[in-house]
Formats: sequence, structure tokens, C-alpha cells
Amino acid sequence: MTAATDVPAIQERVGHYYKADRVYLVGREKVREYARAVQDYHPAHWDEDAAAALGYSGLVAPLTFTATLAMAANQKLLQEVVVGYDTYVQTEEVFEQHRPIVVGDELLTDVELSSVRRIAGRDMITITNTFVDTAGETVHTMHTTVVGVTADEVDPAITAAVQKVMVHDVDILSVEDAANDYVKTVRPAGEQRISDGGQTRVPGSLKFDDLSVGDQLPVHHTKLSRGDLVNYAGVAGDANPIHWDESIAKLAGLPDVIAHGMLTLGLGAGFVSSWSGDPGAVSKYSVRLSAPAVVPADGRGDIEYSGRIKSLDPDTRSGVVIVGAKSAGKKIFGMATMDIRFA
Repeated sequence: MTAATDVPAIQERVGHYYKADRVYLVGREKVREYARAVQDYHPAHWDEDAAAALGYSGLVAPLTFTATLAMAANQKLLQEVVVGYDTYVQTEEVFEQHRPIVVGDELLTDVELSSVRRIAGRDMITITNTFVDTAGETVHTMHTTVVGVTADEVDPAITAAVQKVMVHDVDILSVEDAANDYVKTVRPAGEQRISDGGQTRVPGSLKFDDLSVGDQLPVHHTKLSRGDLVNYAGVAGDANPIHWDESIAKLAGLPDVIAHGMLTLGLGAGFVSSWSGDPGAVSKYSVRLSAPAVVPADGRGDIEYSGRIKSLDPDTRSGVVIVGAKSAGKKIFGMATMDIRFA
């Protein structure tokens, strides 16, 4: 199967839209489980009294928690609509937090194939997820861009290798079957209602008047092992074997097993919230990934996170923080910014 011959058909499917089959109930232990997986020990994710002190009705979910909902909801899209690829590598991510997600929220996930671009001979596929609460308001929006990788671009043996190790309920259709069965569905007309809860709540973050452009965040090192990757794969539902099977990672043209892009984003979000004081004060988190974080079997996986204040807006008492991440001397975040409201 080759992406080049299938690109026109895939491009015609841009705009394909559907709603997830089930409403997702945000549970207390799932929030804690996910926070542990991304090594985020901010008290608001763990202790209900600490969350209440920041004005939350329950434990607040880490910023990248919606990755778990999206992974389940997007499975149908990747198995039946975006076909012809043997694996995917994440390249860009944008989180828009219209209001923080808390325990007890019931969320419906929308899925849309936003774009397919061919750049330097590779297919850049963007999927947009919107997370809607029972009031009909969109609380989070998430844009995920991945590169579709085909067997003819790497090692043809990857096709059979992946099929042997994938989770039992992943059944990827062939290009031919997907073409024969395909019916395009699009987003119904009408405006989305965006929650303004993130703007009306008084943030429990650092005081705006104490900050200056150029301020540096304390550097933090995060250790990663293969066990951490396997744990994140299970918690988030990310079954891609390039994150835990060395042989398949190398068939995909990678030097070794790599950390999930979403895991590195989650670690970065926790790094910033430990400094700012309030994970729910973030309104937007954008990351362009430039290199993978390799996690060797000998336990030497390490990511160095850093940051600095890029700009401050006194009218909104908000600012933009640039987030840096390096692994083995290489930048894994090409450009990463976080928009934060301050007290």
C-alpha cells in the first residue's frame, strides 16, 4: 500500500465527521491514573481539598487528559477512513482549554478529519477533536497532526510485524475494503457553543504583577523508562508498537523505541503547572515536535524541560510561556508555547 496513490482519495475525505458512540464520564481514579502516567503530581489532580481551594468542584484533569478520550474516539477514523498507512508518527499538537475538565464531567467526543497535506513526500494528517459537555458547550478542542508512514517508505516487513502485535480489537481495513465501504459524513450546520468557564473562574496561578518578560522557569529533568511508556500506552489507549517494541520501531525507520509525543506533551504541561500553580489557568498549548525522545532499554531515557516568559498582557493579566524540551542533546520540541492566565 502506498500513500502516494491513495492521497487523492484521502483528500476527498477531508471534512469527514462523526460523534463518538458513547459519552465519557470523567472518573476520580482515572484522573489520578493519568496524572501518574504523565508524572504530574500537582495536588489539584490528586487531592479534592487542594482542588477545591483552587475553585474546582472536583479533581481537575491534567491538560492533556483529553488524549485518552480522543484515542478511543479516533480509532474508527484511523481504521475505516484514513487508510493505507502502517503506522503514524505525531508531529504537531494544539490543545485549547475553554474550561478545565473536572471529575464528574460527562463528555461527548466529536471527530473530524481536518486536513491532509503532502509535504516533502509525506502525508500530514490533522484530526480535530471537540469535547462537549452535557450543557452542549465545547470545553476542549484538540488538533492532532501525524505523519502517515507506509511500508514502502520504510521496511515492508513492518506490515506483518504490526499485525502480529496490535491489540485484539484493532482491525484495520485494507485500502480496497475501506474504499468499497466508505460513506462520507460531515459536521451538521450550526454554530459551536464554546464554554467561557475558563475565563470567568479566578485563576490560582502566580500573580501577574510579580512576573516579567524573560523570566526563566526552573529547569526540570524527567526520567523515562520502557515501563513508563508501556504504562502510558495502557492508560491512554495508545497501542502504537513503536513506543514499546524495539524491532517494530526500527522497521519504521526509528533508532529505537520512542516516547509517545502525547506523553512528552503531558510531561511538559505538568512541568509548567508546577511552576504556575494552577493547571486550569492554561487556555492554549501548542507544540511542534522536531525529534523523538528515544527511550533505550537500559533506562537512560531523560527529558530536560525549560521555559521562559515570552510576553505579558496587562489588560488580560495573561502571558505566553515558551516551553523547551531536550532529550539526548536534541530538541524534541521545535516550538512550544503555552498561554496562561495569571492572578
